[in-house]
Amino acid sequence: MASPLNASPDATSRLTPAQRRDAIASGVAFPISPLGWVRILLRFVALFVMAMSFAGLHYLWRLFGAEPPWTRRILWAGGWIVGARVETVGTPRRHNVFFVSNHLSWIDIMALGGASGTSFVAKAELARAPIVGWLSSLHHSVYVRREDRLGVADQIERLRSAIGSRWRIAVFPEGTTTDGRSLLQFKTPLLRVLEPPPPGVMVQPVMIDYGAEGEDIAWIGDETGLHNAKRILARPGGFPIRVHFLEPFSPADFPGRKAIAAESRRRIEAALIAQKGPLRPFAWMI
Repeated sequence: MASPLNASPDATSRLTPAQRRDAIASGVAFPISPLGWVRILLRFVALFVMAMSFAGLHYLWRLFGAEPPWTRRILWAGGWIVGARVETVGTPRRHNVFFVSNHLSWIDIMALGGASGTSFVAKAELARAPIVGWLSSLHHSVYVRREDRLGVADQIERLRSAIGSRWRIAVFPEGTTTDGRSLLQFKTPLLRVLEPPPPGVMVQPVMIDYGAEGEDIAWIGDETGLHNAKRILARPGGFPIRVHFLEPFSPADFPGRKAIAAESRRRIEAALIAQKGPLRPFAWMI
């Protein structure tokens, strides 16, 4: 495989979709066409203008202690600008809900947030991402360092404090993004916030599916976040995302974070298999 510096349009055109996926995951940065750069510029400008248009109103609303009513629409609009055409399947709970979802891309934040209005528990690195980090922060996202094993107890307390009485938050317990044809084991430390579960809170598993585009959209392996963002923004047209809100369950019926994680994963895996057929082992880790 050509190195990132030597990859050429001819090399790209000769690859099958699977070869292209593996090349990207191994760190090959394929060149972007002049038209692709135009799309990147236009989409970035549109995101910036949208963000700045709402920023003043958003913080003015917060100044008076009110919850801005349009943050969910901002996330939806941000997803639409980058190409996401979101369809929801099932009904998301509006309150007292802990969403547990599979994870393919940074676009999941905009798709799931726009569809449900949820806050997120996200990697600390996301907070520094241009525009997307700001958009996720609008929804009171809680940023954690997953590698900080010694600080998990402190992070759980911060998560409880941030949630307060607003129980509507989502986690991606795989801990990384996959290609939509795999499902990793769920990590459980952050589910300690459900030990014991607050009264009335339900767990609602969510399965995100990018259809046939999933393997090309996914951010996996050694691909940098910047290159993934450029690839997505350079794509022509849009791509479908189906956000499947599965049947909620009471965490009290599955005592302990490991049992809650296992039941959530079982339901998401069944939904993925129904859409994709048998899943496969995942070879690439960010």
